[in-house]
Amino acid sequence: MKHIFKEGVDKTKPTFLLLHGTGGTEQDLVPLASMIDSEASILSVRGNVLENGMPRFFRRLAEGVFDEEDLIFRTKELHAFLDEAAVEHGFDRSNIVAVGYSNGANIAASLLFHYADSLKGAILHHPMVPRRGIELPQLSEVPVFITAGKNDPICPAQETIDLEELLSGAGAKTEVHWEMNGHSLTQTEVTAAANWYAKTFTA
Repeated sequence: MKHIFKEGVDKTKPTFLLLHGTGGTEQDLVPLASMIDSEASILSVRGNVLENGMPRFFRRLAEGVFDEEDLIFRTKELHAFLDEAAVEHGFDRSNIVAVGYSNGANIAASLLFHYADSLKGAILHHPMVPRRGIELPQLSEVPVFITAGKNDPICPAQETIDLEELLSGAGAKTEVHWEMNGHSLTQTEVTAAANWYAKTFTA
């Protein structure tokens, strides 16, 4: 998978897995990572699927309707890529924190839904429930921070409520930050994510 890896000054800190939204690239969330922890390593990945020329992490059938078969395949592909990238770049595979926005947050959530050991934690900006009606792996104490818009036209508030319930029901330690800024990724939610990260991973 096309990606950027930048080694941080403190290799004991988590490696950020950066996952862009629809139409983004592996460059998009790099500034975001430094706002959360400027000392951490980053692995920023570009989605392998194109929708009208726009990179995504998995196909969809319509707005808000995921191609479930492709989602499962792409989640497995990303999970395997993380194993390979950890060896190639020499970072701790068991110490990855995903930071995803929109489509990128959905694939990060899908990693949690399918693999117990894929992520140390996750910051999910405006995610949806990746799959329904499946049993989640045991996510005991995996910290997950979700930001959402109560008036988000792309990701209804109920999606956030359902996702939080499913993750916490599987044992994850969840926290939700609500705003009224639609589907936008705002400075205030990035600041909230940075504060959550600091108390969760560096306190």
